[in-house]
Order: sequence, then C-alpha cells, then structure tokens
Amino acid sequence: MTPAERRAQFAAEARAERPDLALLCLLLAAEADPELDDRAMDWAQIELDRLAGMLPYGLRGGRAWASAVTELLGGRLGFHGTPADYERLSSSLLHEVLRRRRGLPILLSVVWLEVARRAGAPVYGLGLPGHFVVGFGDPAEGVVVDPFAGGASLGAGPAEAAEGPRAAARTLDIVLRILNNIRAWASTRPEQSGVALWALDLSLLLPSHPASLRYERARLLVERGAFRDGAAELDAYADVVDAVDAGAASRIRSEAVAARALLN
Repeated sequence: MTPAERRAQFAAEARAERPDLALLCLLLAAEADPELDDRAMDWAQIELDRLAGMLPYGLRGGRAWASAVTELLGGRLGFHGTPADYERLSSSLLHEVLRRRRGLPILLSVVWLEVARRAGAPVYGLGLPGHFVVGFGDPAEGVVVDPFAGGASLGAGPAEAAEGPRAAARTLDIVLRILNNIRAWASTRPEQSGVALWALDLSLLLPSHPASLRYERARLLVERGAFRDGAAELDAYADVVDAVDAGAASRIRSEAVAARALLN
C-alpha cells in the first residue's frame, strides 16, 4: 500500500461510525516507520488479541478488571514508562510500544484499552491535564489506573470520582492527542520538521480539528522552504479568519506576501 493509500485509509477510518483506535494508531505509525507494512500491522493486532486472551474469564466489576489487566500488563509483562521515553519518537508508535513494552502514557493507555476491550472489559480512556490514564467500570466508581506507572491505582471509589468530572476520551480525541505529542516532540528538533509536517497532515484529516492547525502547517511549509505552497495556505487560512477577525486576517496575508518575496 502506498503512503497516499495509507492516508486515504486513515481518513476513511477516522470518519467511520466507530473508528478503530488500534488501526488509526498503526496507520499513524506507518508515517514514521516505512517498514510498518500490512504484515507488521497484522502482527500488532494479533498481539493485542493474544494479550487479551491471557486475561481470566468471568471477571465482573471495574475493580476486578483493573486488577487483572494491571497484573498482566504492568506486572507479568512489564509494560510501563520512564522519563527517557519522552525523548523517543518510538514511544508514540503503537507497534514499537508493543515490542518494547515502553511508551508515553497515552500509548500505554491505548494498549491497556485495546487489550481490555478485546477481553470484554468496561474500560475507557481519561485525558487528564498533562497525563493520560485508564478507567474501568462505571465512571462513578472512580476505578482509575496509570499505565505509565505500570497500572498504579489513582482512585478506587465514589469519593475520588467526585473530585471532578471524568469524561471518557473519544477515539478521535485520543488520536489527535497522540499527534499533538508527536508535533511537540518534533518542535524541539528542527531537523525533524518532516515529522511535524506529517503529524499536521494527519491531524487535518480528522473530521474535527482546531482550525489553527492550518496556520501552523502553512508556517511550517515556509520554514521548510516551500514558500509558494506556504503562502497559498496562509492566504487560504486568512480567508477563513477574515469572517471573525479582519485584523488577524490582514496580518496573515502580510506573512503570505513575505513568504512569496522569498521566492525572488
């Protein structure tokens, strides 16, 4: 499958009635790893199935599921994160997290979610400020674990749940957050601007995304020397902004003019 076909598959899956989180994460990872072909993607999906098959049958209730999944993934198999994982792009790639059993909080949470779901667990992701965790059972129970810490419990009762709202993260919100992490990683590494570009490209394929990403992409194109394309995107974004902020639109058009001047 060509890169263009992969992106088309990503866009189609993102618009499905029930998007497949694991598949979206793998299609995302294929942008970073050209060797991630269909066979390797199948391995990752089969590995998630295999791990789910290692969980006991007949579990009931959020606490029982949380305990079993944590004992398997965080205990027996050693999935967890370390500060060094924030320095690796591979920590945001699902197939690499499955292979290394290391990753960022949100990717480890994806493993917890996908394994638990396959086994029939009532499970959901929770996007906390600066961190991502996993909840089990009814959110009112407050059974929440931290996969980055190997599944350490963050709450086990209604009192903890009452401390604040804990809305389950939607699949596409999780994918966008992963892409945001990748962009943040690349932003501190000028030599990785190509990574930032494909992360923006995929973000813009999601049916719901911040309009400001178009502006960020346009500026990145200019920074990478694609002055003509960047200027065209700046003009297009200015047309969108003009309806709500004419002053901002004027400033963006000035940036487009400056970008075109660099062609001479």
